[in-house]
Amino acid sequence: MDFFERASYPADLPPGQAVMVPRRPMNMMGTPVAIDLLLTRSATAAVRVQHLIAFPTGFEFEVVAHFRPTADTWDPMHGLAGLRGKPGDEYGVLSDEHLRFGVEFADGRKATNVGPPICSVAVGTEGPMLHPGGGGAGESMAQTTYWAWPLPPPGPLAFVCEWPKYGVRLTRREIDSELLLAAATQAIELWPEEPEGGVH
Repeated sequence: MDFFERASYPADLPPGQAVMVPRRPMNMMGTPVAIDLLLTRSATAAVRVQHLIAFPTGFEFEVVAHFRPTADTWDPMHGLAGLRGKPGDEYGVLSDEHLRFGVEFADGRKATNVGPPICSVAVGTEGPMLHPGGGGAGESMAQTTYWAWPLPPPGPLAFVCEWPKYGVRLTRREIDSELLLAAATQAIELWPEEPEGGVH
């Protein structure tokens, strides 16, 4: 099965309706994890994972795409922060310029930036789920921040990507989830959390 096969909503949730998941805690200081991972590179592109921060309910990190400018340049607005192909494409259909990215837990659960927003391939809402945040882009680099919920179970945590436009085949790199789990226990609550809904 293709890792980036189109994700699906939980069985009891109609298409087009968002899943409510715990948001990044705004009342806490997360703990940085010393990881700067060169996920993959080709002759014309590289993808890295950096600035990973652990919280009791999940983790935040930044995906950075470096690309060599060519006559046929890449538009990061169509494929880095969870967008699905170019405007006018059928929803969920990927173009080659789409930077496909995902995470996979040790128990086989995964989440990707492919398919409906904030969606888990696992049945139910146990996750994992990815929520894209802020980002930016320049002539040859683009980055976006992701919030991943929940924390992974013990074992390997895989970061996976594929980028056909730049010759990047399906690539995965693993880290030990214990790095995140240990860091999450060191997060500092600044003040009590205000009652509020989750991320849409």
